[in-house]
Amino acid sequence: MSAVPTALDGLKVACFGGYAAGPHIGKVLGNYGARVVHVESKDRPDGFRLQYPPFAGNRHGVNRGGCFSYFNDSKYGVTIDLKKPEGLALARRLCGWCDVVIENMRPGVMERLGLGFEALRALNPRIVMLSTCNMGQTGPRADQPGFGSQLSALGGFCGMTGLPDGPPQLLYGPYIDFIASALGGAAVIAAAIRARRSGKAAYIDVSQYECGVLFMGAAMADYFTSGRIAERCGNDDREAAPHGAYACRDGEWVALSCWSDDDFAALANSLGKGALVGDQQFRDAQGRRANKRALDTLISAWTAGQSAAAVAEALQAAGVCAYPVVSIAGLFSDPQLAARRHWRVRRHPEIGDQAYCFPGFDLEEAPGDIVSPAPCLGADNEFVFRELVGVGAEEMKAYAERGVFG
Repeated sequence: MSAVPTALDGLKVACFGGYAAGPHIGKVLGNYGARVVHVESKDRPDGFRLQYPPFAGNRHGVNRGGCFSYFNDSKYGVTIDLKKPEGLALARRLCGWCDVVIENMRPGVMERLGLGFEALRALNPRIVMLSTCNMGQTGPRADQPGFGSQLSALGGFCGMTGLPDGPPQLLYGPYIDFIASALGGAAVIAAAIRARRSGKAAYIDVSQYECGVLFMGAAMADYFTSGRIAERCGNDDREAAPHGAYACRDGEWVALSCWSDDDFAALANSLGKGALVGDQQFRDAQGRRANKRALDTLISAWTAGQSAAAVAEALQAAGVCAYPVVSIAGLFSDPQLAARRHWRVRRHPEIGDQAYCFPGFDLEEAPGDIVSPAPCLGADNEFVFRELVGVGAEEMKAYAERGVFG
């Protein structure tokens, strides 16, 4: 833990829920110094603990899930049985200690538990509460469940992804969740600053669907002004030509694009075929798109004998936008990520050493860090409730006897 003051030092946060969007906001707040408590129960732990691989040693276990660990570093972990009246009372005490409560349960769940915004504001007039779910808290689809891949389909992403004559393609992972968590994290910090200055509480309703639709801006603007619907076009682009991925040596690939005639001239010279610039087929972007197959054949013949890194380096030097298509292994050996300390290894009690992902930004005078590995289930009950919330020893014993920590 760094001795340098952190940006969010003193901010107290409780997170209810699981999986991606809500917990990721808590992780980032924890990375910059907030005290973040992740609330689960032993009967219903966070779904990432048991439902998503990888698992350490390929053995399932509530504390062995790498996916849970990856999105929950820098937090304390507690367990509360919210089905018990005493559990709800303890949860309210925790929320009363907090400045911020984050939840990503189904709409209405927190209210039914007695932990909705109005109830929490009665405990703390300056509370900031953020709710994030697929559709937001209101509207005709508010109660519909779903995961990130289906939400990407609803948000228009999948309809624009794939070959023109093929089916829509699902995107990898909960893409929209992390758009929502980035925007939600900023909203929480803004609301917390306002609460400290004005003493006013705030409720933030984050619709993951609407956050994702934001990324469709260009296609939506085109439709609104012209009525034109963006269609699937594989790797092609309406402006750049060529624009695609090309096979290199040893099964590698490189992605490149030319956004102007000057870009194409630089590409042609790199291929050793400067005469292509004057060829009627390739003189402008329209011609290059019309003769895509012939142009792709020429580019592929050049890339095939080289490594993706060598191709990208040569094209970057010539002023052409190009990067290798990197594998997961490549991410861990990338010198750019290493130079910026993106990966930070911490030792987890059951998983062992794990590389945690630091957010893609930092503060020079108050830098963040991966403060600790993700918590084991209920590992911090004693510290959080005794030392932070102020529950007495006898109360803790009574809670334990009644199964409140179950």
